[in-house]
Parts: sequence; C-alpha cells; structure tokens
Amino acid sequence: MARIVAVGSALQDIYLIDHDDFVATKTIDSSVSKLGQIVVGTKVDIDRVSFEIGGGGTNAAVTFARHGHDSIYIGNIGHDPAGDAVIDVLNDEGVDTSYINHVRSKTGVSVVLLDTKSGERTILTCRGASGKFNNLDSSDLDMIKPDWIYVSSLRGDMDTLLSFFEKAHEIGCKVMFNPGKLELDSDKKLKGLLEDVDILLVNKTEASQIVPGTILEELLSHLSNYVPTAIITSGSMGGIATDGKNTYRFGIYEDVPVKDTTGAGDGFGSGFLAHYAAGHSFKDSLIFASANSTAVVEKLGAKAGILYGDEELHPMPIQEIDL
Repeated sequence: MARIVAVGSALQDIYLIDHDDFVATKTIDSSVSKLGQIVVGTKVDIDRVSFEIGGGGTNAAVTFARHGHDSIYIGNIGHDPAGDAVIDVLNDEGVDTSYINHVRSKTGVSVVLLDTKSGERTILTCRGASGKFNNLDSSDLDMIKPDWIYVSSLRGDMDTLLSFFEKAHEIGCKVMFNPGKLELDSDKKLKGLLEDVDILLVNKTEASQIVPGTILEELLSHLSNYVPTAIITSGSMGGIATDGKNTYRFGIYEDVPVKDTTGAGDGFGSGFLAHYAAGHSFKDSLIFASANSTAVVEKLGAKAGILYGDEELHPMPIQEIDL
C-alpha cells in the first residue's frame, strides 16, 4: 500500500433533515429553484438533526485509510468542539492527524438543509479555519515522504498550491488535483500549476473553463496536453478519462435512490486514487471510483458510504475509445 497525504478542508456538517419543507420548487425562471415554502419570520419544524464531519480533505483521507493506505491529513481546524469532532472521526478511521494545524479561527461549519424526498440539499457554509491555507507548510512533505498527495480546493491559494506541488515534484511524490471554483477562476495560474500534476480531476463545466471545447472527447484531448492523466466527470452521463495510453468512456456505476449527494465528487476522486495507488489498473480504478461515489450518495453524510476496497463490484458501462 501507499503513503497518501490529503490536503484540503475540514468541516463539521450539521444536517437539518425534513421530508417536505425543503422540497425544491421552480421559480418563473425555470432554471432556478427555491428552497421549499419557508416563510421569513416563521418557525419551521424539521424531522431531525445529524452531526457529521465533511470537507474535501477529510473525506479523501478517510477513503485512503479505509482502503488500507497510510493516510495523512493536512489542513486547519480550530480549538473548539467542532475541531475535536474532526480529530475524533479521523482518529477512529486510522488517519494520521499529527500534521493538522490548530488556528485561532473557529473550525469550519456547514449547515445542510436536506430534503429526504429527493436527496437534494442546500448548504450554508462558514469556512472558518478552512477559509485560508497560507499557513500550511509544504516542508511537512519532507518528513512524511508520501508516495502521493491528493489536493482538493485550497480556496484559490495558488501560492500554497504551487509550494506543495513543487515540493512533491522535488521529493518524487505524485500529485492528484481536484481544483475548486476559486482555482478555476485563476485560469493562467492554474495552467501553470498543471505541469506538476500527474492526475487532474474536473467535471465537464470545469474542464471547459480550462480548455476550449464542448464535447467530452474534445475537452479531454485538450486537457491531455497539460497533464499525463485527465478525468472528466459529467454527472448522470458518467465521464471520460485518459492516462495517455488508454482512453475510456464510462457511465454511472448504478442507478440508486439518492439519499444525500454531499461528498459524491470527493468519493469519486479519492476512490480512484485509493484503488490506483493500490496497484489496480486504470480501468478498474475508474470503476471503483464510480462505485465509491454511488455508495456515498446512498448514505447520509460524506463519509458513511465510503467503500473499503475489498467489495465485489459488478460490471458497469465502460468502453475503451480512441481519443
């Protein structure tokens, strides 16, 4: 197995769960939905509350640990009960928490308004300690000596990203990167970062912000000029991926009732790397990524459904194509 560092956010997710008040309804503009029938100034009774731990960095770290890798998490939390909850969950999962930074800010918190009928949710986030990452020190990688680092959004902190990517390159560590909106907004700087990235994961909309193109094959072809391995997801349409040798077009793993979509993207990305770093083929790792993402949306919270890597998976739509 491998040593994998997950870099990214840590949040406490507070779920407010209801079966009718949070049902999405369309506005006059059919492309926009509003949140149920909540009237300002009134009290709304909900069915139940659930406290979970989320954040792209911790979600990935748990995936790696459950797969049997030596998983280390680097990120920020505060000196507060939410931070204690993050530590407790990661410790229980076998994630190394010794490189977590305790900062003066409060640990980030998300309030998730979840409709149990559709699985749709609205998330209100105060990022707190996960709002900035310029205190993270890439020299930690010298001591950890990881085989891989998996980096999710650092809130557009391109300097910190560059520091970690260059350090990884210096010590012979490979990089998988799943950028967020703020990284994508820095188009030129993002493209500069990609020269140190081994695997890039984006969705179709995000890919179109980096390179020209409208169809998946076209976008993937352009992305492959920047990184050795590129993966583009497209929701219910599956996705497309290439490692420079083989290119695959894939569908979804299974059509399941969706309980909560939180963490689905993290489940796909970290699921891919967890399987790939364990020595599985590119194709099999894509299948596991899809299965992991599917398992995540069947459970409440971003971590409950994460797979362990020893499950027997059934076939899914995936075929090799020419790029």
